[in-house]
Amino acid sequence: MADKKKVLFICLGNICRSPIAEAVFLKTIADNGVADKWEVDSAAIGGWHVGKNPDHRALSTMEKHNLPYDNRARQIKKTDFEHYHYIFGMDKENMSDLKRLAPGGSKAKQLMLGDFDSDAPGKIIRDPYYDEGADGFEQCYVQCVRCCAGFLAKVQKGQV
Repeated sequence: MADKKKVLFICLGNICRSPIAEAVFLKTIADNGVADKWEVDSAAIGGWHVGKNPDHRALSTMEKHNLPYDNRARQIKKTDFEHYHYIFGMDKENMSDLKRLAPGGSKAKQLMLGDFDSDAPGKIIRDPYYDEGADGFEQCYVQCVRCCAGFLAKVQKGQV
């Protein structure tokens, strides 16, 4: 069997958007029968939450949608740019930070997850951290479902 494709989801602190995207993508590849062909993880731009669980609202959203999750926050490392084939940012600031952090000639394709949204390509996945309640986390989940499905479909067609 060919080497696994490797994908890393990034957000600012790795406690909201990127864990949700990671869990959604894990379900997406499982539902499509290709989970054994992928390695999936998430990480943060900053180190503020390293070692912590995701935000309780992110965990509640994942639990509501039957998405098991037990990773803890970690910060992106230089070696991630060589290990992963695809590194996804959630917004323009993430993308700017990824470009700044990437070593020259790294193999990872740096992509914005929202570019794979079937409803609104190019739309950022807004950070729900400062929202009151869980609505922003639910919106993040819904958008990640569309984006992860869109990304997988393009990979399977050889378009990315």
